[in-house]
Amino acid sequence: MEILAYTINAFARTESGGNPAAAVLHADALSETQMKRIAAAVGFSETAFLMKSSAASCRVRFFTPTDEVDLCGHATIGTFSLLKQKGMIESGSHDIETRAGIIHLTISEEAEVMMSQLRPSFSETVSRAMIADSLNLAAEELDPVLEPQIVSTALRDVMVPVRSRASLDSIHPDFDKVAAVSRRYETIGYHLFTRDALRPQDTAYCRNLAPLYGIPEEAATGTSSGALACYLMHHGQLRAEDAGHLVFEQGYAMGRPSEIRVSLALHNGVIQSVNVGGTAMHMDQRIIRIDDPAEDSILK
Repeated sequence: MEILAYTINAFARTESGGNPAAAVLHADALSETQMKRIAAAVGFSETAFLMKSSAASCRVRFFTPTDEVDLCGHATIGTFSLLKQKGMIESGSHDIETRAGIIHLTISEEAEVMMSQLRPSFSETVSRAMIADSLNLAAEELDPVLEPQIVSTALRDVMVPVRSRASLDSIHPDFDKVAAVSRRYETIGYHLFTRDALRPQDTAYCRNLAPLYGIPEEAATGTSSGALACYLMHHGQLRAEDAGHLVFEQGYAMGRPSEIRVSLALHNGVIQSVNVGGTAMHMDQRIIRIDDPAEDSILK
C-alpha cells in the first residue's frame, strides 16, 4: 500500500524553522495499526490523519512514532494552514473532532490558523530537585520563585521555569529520567521556559522534551504554549492588557526557529478562552509504503 503524506513546518519563523509534521488526507479506510506504521515511517514527532466526522467539519487523529495522542497543536496548525494554502478549505471558522474534544479553528486569508484549547487546569507542583537532576542542571539554575507545575489546556505537561536563556541552552537531559518523571505524573513531558527571550517583545524562550512519547525534543509545541501562557497569567507574570498578544520562541536550540502565538481572553481576571496559532512553511509530499513491515520505506 502506498499513502500520500504532506509534510509541513508549522510555526516556522524562518524557512529553515518550525516543527515538521505530516498530514494524511482521506484516512477513513486506514486501520489504527496502519496509521501507527505510517507515523513511524514518516518519523516526525506527529502525523495527523484526517477523516470524515458527523460532529464537526472533520475528524483528526494524531500519532507520534510510537503512540496516539489526544491532540497536537503544531500538526493541527500545519495541516490546516496547508489546506488553506492549497485552496482545499476557505478562511473563517472550522470545527474539528479530536480525542481531546471538539476544537475550534479560525483561519485567516493569509493561512494563519488559531486553534482553541480547553480552559486551563492547574495540577500539582513537581520537585525542583527531581526536575534539575533529570536535566543535569544545578537546582539554582531553575527559577527561584516559580515552581515547576503540571498544567493542561488539552494535554498535561510540566511547566519548568528556568532562570536564564543561557541556563536553558545548557541543559543535558537524561531522557530516561525525564521519561520516568513524565510517567510518574502522567504527563506528556516537560515544557521548559525562561522570560529571558531573544526579542524583548516576546513572552518567553522555550524548549519542549517528550521522550516518553518518542520525542526527545520538539521545535514548536502549540498545546504546551497555551498551557504556559495560562501558567504565567495564573502566577501573576503577565499583564492583563498583554494577554491577547503573546509570542513564544521555541526551536532555537535545535536550529529550527519557531514562533507560537497565544491569545487569552479574560473576564474579571479569570481565563475564559485560550487560542494558539501560527502559520506553516516549506510544504512537500512523500509517498509512504507500508506493504510489508520488513519493506517499509519512504519513497522520494
